[in-house]
Amino acid sequence: MSLPDRPFAAVLLDMDGTLVDSTAAIARCWSTWALEHGITQRQLVAAHGHGRPAAEIVRDLVGAERAEQAAARITELEVADVDGVVQLPGVPQLLAALPHGRWAVVTSCDRALADARRGAAGLPEPAALVTYDDVSRGKPDPECFLLGARRLGVDPADCLVVEDAPAGLAAARAAGCATLAVRTTHPTGPLRADAVVALLSHVRAAAVEGGVRVEVLQEAPDGV
Repeated sequence: MSLPDRPFAAVLLDMDGTLVDSTAAIARCWSTWALEHGITQRQLVAAHGHGRPAAEIVRDLVGAERAEQAAARITELEVADVDGVVQLPGVPQLLAALPHGRWAVVTSCDRALADARRGAAGLPEPAALVTYDDVSRGKPDPECFLLGARRLGVDPADCLVVEDAPAGLAAARAAGCATLAVRTTHPTGPLRADAVVALLSHVRAAAVEGGVRVEVLQEAPDGV
């Protein structure tokens, strides 16, 4: 498959695993949280599908009665630990090529964590930011991408979503967006997207009449 051969009105980008590498910080924080809450590593791995909101993972692990306090604790840990959070390869060049009003960050993080990681990685300010605080249902529900498109004043059907996780890609498809997957957190196995790349350094973008044209220079092998 390949990206539609047309300009996109806007590009909606996931953050963790797509724009920034926060893998080590995430692992440290969740390991600490699991020890504090009596959660085994096996339970944590089973529940921690990448791309899902932390609050929903917490609720699955500790139950509704303990969820609010436990979710506040993982947020506290993650906001405090942004050591080693950096932009992924190709991200600075891609964002520099996107016109300011034509891209948004759509993340499963809450606002405090999104701000902490964006600041640590030195990401430029997007024209719109959608976090878990802005929606009633997290990925794979399409609400976040529908809201991102609305905040930019464009039709979701004219948007390209850039994601690294199956939950985010499912949300994008449900929103009617075109999809570009990057194999940062899922280096093997299928990723359902219009195009799949190993890194965003394999993508070029340019402002054109009517929006943004995105070109895939080297697509990753399917399932590899």
